[in-house]
Amino acid sequence: MCCQDPSEDGRRLSARPIALAVAIVAIGVGAARAASASPGHDGRVISSIFNPASTPAASIHQLSLLVISICAGIFVVVGGLLAYTIVRFRWRGENRQEPPQVYGSYPIELAWTVVPLMIVFILFLATTRTIGELDKTSAPPHALQVTVVGHQWWWEFRYPSLGITTANELHVPVSTPADPRPTFLTLESADVVHSFWVPRLAGKTDMIPNRINHMWIEPWKSGTYLGQCAEFCGTQHAHMLLRVVAQSPADFAQWAAAQQRPAVADPRVAAGRRLFQSTACVNCHAVGGTAAQGSFGPDLTHLMDRVTIGAGAARNTAQNLRLWVADPQQLKPGCRMPAMQLSATQVDEMVAYLLTLK
Repeated sequence: MCCQDPSEDGRRLSARPIALAVAIVAIGVGAARAASASPGHDGRVISSIFNPASTPAASIHQLSLLVISICAGIFVVVGGLLAYTIVRFRWRGENRQEPPQVYGSYPIELAWTVVPLMIVFILFLATTRTIGELDKTSAPPHALQVTVVGHQWWWEFRYPSLGITTANELHVPVSTPADPRPTFLTLESADVVHSFWVPRLAGKTDMIPNRINHMWIEPWKSGTYLGQCAEFCGTQHAHMLLRVVAQSPADFAQWAAAQQRPAVADPRVAAGRRLFQSTACVNCHAVGGTAAQGSFGPDLTHLMDRVTIGAGAARNTAQNLRLWVADPQQLKPGCRMPAMQLSATQVDEMVAYLLTLK
């Protein structure tokens, strides 16, 4: 021990902070990956850019890994040098002299100028290439075309070629290498700026009034993918959620055929249907096959085919539907739908009718 070189202790001490920095980066990346693959409270996979399920999302994921790797390398180098300097040149009590000062070192100044420029240039080229690849992709003849309209605070989905209009839940076919079926979205806004974002399927794209934007998705496997408005758009921005349901081509065709049928006319709920058609509901909502042709609110022709109401504000159950009809502000304060001041009996009749819209 008496013959040990003191500089070895200094090197060991200086190596510990560097190892700690590397461990922190590894833990952070691992935690992000674990979070992206872990199930949520109801069994769904958490929506994350680190778990892509669509061609555009996969391109963005690869770019993100490059950016994270470069940033992690910068963190390790800078943090390691800082930790080494703190430990190696810490004051030990026996020397109060100021360490040598270095001024005008051309190699050092050149290094901290050229290296950041190279890093920025690499990131710029990689980002430009990814954006270019996604933007230049044109829709094949068999691609599904959907018009998405953002409202305060819900989503409208129109399928021009199928004659379908629905809300808050976008149904699309699954794409495979043998049978590619991309979905191309035309994005519009009816009022303020919104942003369409489903992390596992594609990046964010803004929806701006009086401007039309485009994007596309290509899910690889069946399932429900969660998204939301990613641009603050008013009081209920946080409750402007959306769901993308990817189905096999056969299941999607079956869903489309069901959506093309008019609303169910059940004689057992005739009182509720008459009440619905005699109130201001018909000014905002449409129900296929009836006199209700409003467009200010969601189309209700197949309301009970949806999992949620109020753009994800609540599960679409009879109990929540009753609360919604009685006073929408209970579930979504600030929403545009007013309370119709219905009696308890009228609420029951209205809900009984809505429950038949499948």
